[in-house]
Amino acid sequence: MSERLTTTVSTKGQVILPKAVREHRNWPAGTRLVVEEVGDGVLLKRAPLFETTQMSDVFACLKTDGRARAVEEMDAAILAEARKHAGD
Repeated sequence: MSERLTTTVSTKGQVILPKAVREHRNWPAGTRLVVEEVGDGVLLKRAPLFETTQMSDVFACLKTDGRARAVEEMDAAILAEARKHAGD
């Protein structure tokens, strides 16, 4: 895509991306984009599907007051539950 493409800003501030760009980037209608000001223009990037999280946000839900379990203990508990539900 080496040809120079142009578009126009509408009175509502909307910009139509040329079809060639949308197809090349695989940006169908409804694709969320991040707009970043750079140098003498703007950069459009696909928005991430999920918000950025911190490890502490994710692991906070795993807190326990009990003692740490060995992998073997966890495997045994999973197997016991699977056997309990095997007859369902």
